[in-house]
Amino acid sequence: MGVTLTFYGGVGEVGGNKILLEDGDTRIFLDFGRSFSLSRCYFSPPYLSPRSERELIELGILPRVEGLYEFEDSEKAVDAVFISHSHMDHSAHISFIKRSIPIYCGETTKIVLKALQTIRRTTKEFNFEGFTFHTFRTGNKIRVGSLEVEPIHVDHSVPGAYAFLVHTSAGTIAYTGDFRMHGSKPELTRDFLEKAADSDLIALISEGTNLFRAEVSTEQELMQKLRRVVEKTPGDVLADFSKSDIDRLKSFYNVAKSSDRKLIITSKQAFLLHKLTEEDKRLKIPSLNDESIYVYQKSKKRLFGWEKEIRDIVGLDKMIDGNDLEKGKLKAILVLSLYDFEELVKIKPKAGSCYILSSSEPINEEMELDFDKLINWLSHYGIPQYHIHVSGHIMPLQLREIIENLNPNILFPIHCERPEIFRNFVSDLNCKTVIPVKNEQYKV
Repeated sequence: MGVTLTFYGGVGEVGGNKILLEDGDTRIFLDFGRSFSLSRCYFSPPYLSPRSERELIELGILPRVEGLYEFEDSEKAVDAVFISHSHMDHSAHISFIKRSIPIYCGETTKIVLKALQTIRRTTKEFNFEGFTFHTFRTGNKIRVGSLEVEPIHVDHSVPGAYAFLVHTSAGTIAYTGDFRMHGSKPELTRDFLEKAADSDLIALISEGTNLFRAEVSTEQELMQKLRRVVEKTPGDVLADFSKSDIDRLKSFYNVAKSSDRKLIITSKQAFLLHKLTEEDKRLKIPSLNDESIYVYQKSKKRLFGWEKEIRDIVGLDKMIDGNDLEKGKLKAILVLSLYDFEELVKIKPKAGSCYILSSSEPINEEMELDFDKLINWLSHYGIPQYHIHVSGHIMPLQLREIIENLNPNILFPIHCERPEIFRNFVSDLNCKTVIPVKNEQYKV
């Protein structure tokens, strides 16, 4: 049968990547993420949520692959799943996979997924219980049947992101995952590109998220924009960014310090940061005990175990609630997600306050965001919104240059709303571009 690729997700959409790579009798998945767009077509959590894997298979949200799912009595029919990074559109649907199938991911991805499992409400689409995660780092090579998978770190908006070089019986296939060159660690992406260029690629599976709406900026430029807005804001500064975007956390932390404000983060984000600093010292994350960092605690009768853990770590003096902020006890940058906005009733933001959205608009990669509700809350309190963000994805001209340098035989555009733009943008390059069709098999 040779080497084949079947795309079960990430086709004509941003996210939901599920790519089956087969080489003879060896079968692996590259990512197994949740499709936000397809899920929204049928479900509206929490009241209309999937009740079983069979529902998701029937609706085409999960692929029809026999021997893949936990509810089946049959033997496993897939040898491994390789997760590029922890964003839900690349990882969440491993929830449904047989626990006997090995899950390979970076060390940091494991930490993030385990932490999110603790702080999120467990649902059918988010349950990692029973898995043994096999972790890797750059330099490792994992043998699975006839395949050798070489993970290489790349820069993205979450730490611990990887691309893969898969050495098959027919040659090497490169999968970019999500990557960029304009983040805080472009040298990571360059490592991957240098190794890929030496591999004589038979195929390149590449994201193309920003082909449709590119916005050129760097984390350093973002920090300068943040500082200008924060320093001129006479009232409260509210903000939101992905809990797992460590670069963004550092930017807000630095701006808070330079503007004589405190950075107040949610308990959930504090728990994630605690686990990352506890288990991965290389990330150099500001400590929860830093004098510039406080934790917001919602008013509630009973705390979860992980909330008590955070309270014990930071101490009661650094746990802030809405009443403290209403009384003006702290000059702060307060990080709140949309799902925390009911706290504004207690906080009562002052006139002259502003809100900074520092994630993708109108959704970010970890959750669905009802943008209209966000605007309604801000309108009620007379709070203007600034959108100050740096994309986690490669820019178009950089992507074109990368494809030209790697010169693969076949290019598969994925993680892209308009793959035809991708194809036409590189149509003069010396490679065949194939826009994959969902559920169809391609020989490489």
